[in-house]
Amino acid sequence: MYMSEKNQTLTSVKIDTDLFENFKIECIKRKFSFQKLAERAMHLYVTDDEFKKQIHNHNDLSLD
Repeated sequence: MYMSEKNQTLTSVKIDTDLFENFKIECIKRKFSFQKLAERAMHLYVTDDEFKKQIHNHNDLSLD
C-alpha cells in the first residue's frame, strides 16, 4: 500500500557508521532503500509476533 506524503512522518535516527555503510552498499546492489526497510520492518513489528521476538532477541550487531 502506497502512503501519500501527507500521511508520512519525518524522523531522524543515529545509526552505527560501519553498519550503515554496509547497508548502503547492499541497497545499491538490490535497488532498495532505508525508507522501504524502515516501513516494512515497522509493519512486521506491529503485525508479526515472531518478527517482534526476533528483533527483541537480536543483539549482536557486529559485521564480522
